[in-house]
Parts: sequence; C-alpha cells; structure tokens
Amino acid sequence: MNRKPDAEVYKVLIIEDDVKIAEINRRFVEKAGGFDIVGIATDGAQAKELLEILTVDLVLLDLYIPDINGLELLTYIHRHHGETDVIMITAAKEIEAVREAVKGGAFDYLVKPLVYQRLQETLLKYRSYRIRLAQLRAEGKQINQEQIDRLLRGEDRKETSYMPTGIDKLTLEKIVSVIMKEQDGLTAENVAKEIGASRSTARRYLEYLVSEGRLKADLSYGTVGRPERAYRINP
Repeated sequence: MNRKPDAEVYKVLIIEDDVKIAEINRRFVEKAGGFDIVGIATDGAQAKELLEILTVDLVLLDLYIPDINGLELLTYIHRHHGETDVIMITAAKEIEAVREAVKGGAFDYLVKPLVYQRLQETLLKYRSYRIRLAQLRAEGKQINQEQIDRLLRGEDRKETSYMPTGIDKLTLEKIVSVIMKEQDGLTAENVAKEIGASRSTARRYLEYLVSEGRLKADLSYGTVGRPERAYRINP
C-alpha cells in the first residue's frame, strides 16, 4: 500500500465498543483539525477488516474490546500494519496495562473520560512527529542524536528554547490547527475571529509561521477593497 506520511490530513480509525463514546471521540478529533475519521469499529473483527481495506495513519484504541484484548490488537496492528500508529484511550488505569501499552508501541495512553484539551495536545504532538519524520525521510540521511530526541519527544528545540518575544507556543499551535481546517487559506482577520484575538496578534503569529516555513502566504483578491494575504499550510 502506498502511504503519504507527510499528507496534510491524517486518516484515523476509532476502535471503541461504546457507540456514544466513539461519537464523542470522533467529534473531538475532527474539532482538533488536520485529521479525518475514516471508520469506527466496535469489535476486533471489524477493526481488522477496516484496517485491511482503509488507509489508516492513526488508531484510537480502547483497551476493552468484546472479542479481543486491546493490547493484543495493539500487537496485531504493529505486526501487520507497521505504518499505522496507535493511541490508547481507555478507562483502564492499572499500571501493568500502561506498561504493556508503552512496551507495545502505543504513541500515547489517555484515560477516560477523555478531556478534549489533553487529546488535542496529543494530536498536535502526533502531527508534529509525522511531519518531522517525513522531513527526515525526504532528506535520506542518517540522523543525529538531537534529531532523534526531537522526534521521540515530540518537541522542536528551536520552538521551545528560542521562541521570539510575544510568540506563545500554545497559541501558535492553535493557529496552525485553525489554518489546517481551511485548505483555501485564511486571512489574518479570519484567524483572529477563530481564536478570539486581535487582527494584529493573528498577523504577527501568521507571519512568524511563514518565516519558519510552516505556512505560505498568497494574495487573496476579494470583491471589494485591497487584496489581503491568505495563509495556508506549506506542504
């Protein structure tokens, strides 16, 4: 199967036997932006079938599935669908379950009831991980320890240690999330309305993202008035 790890939108499969909880998770993921729910499975057999016929980048996996243990399914996914990552979302809080999930290669382990802000943080971290991984693959070079650390920890040293004055990382990622929802691009005024900030504040962050190469800007010609800069993700 041909994969596009650097695609702007990542395909997500939810594996959850409670339909109501699955729907809540779906809404949370779609709200975060940059992710597309391609399927919902309520048991292991259905999950395996969907994994075979769909392109799935990320699985949100419950530990308790009617016909299979979630940890067994985690192992199955990594064995048969090596390019698919897994985030565990479960009510199980036993230390051994957490240990086995981490040992089995889970990207993260979230405990129910799911808190949107915590899921959004994980999804942003995952998106950064996939983008960074794609960049390293494209370069085709052996990576050094710093690059490995940044990849595994989900952090960008340049962003965390050398953020310019007046640029907050959480606000920055919030703006990226907003931009990713609109493929045709957004103006500073559009973004300002979405995040509840002033137009000048939005423009400052947007221009910073352009300077970092994460966004690109083009002129947008409206029906009246002067053309404005429209910002979109730089592929």
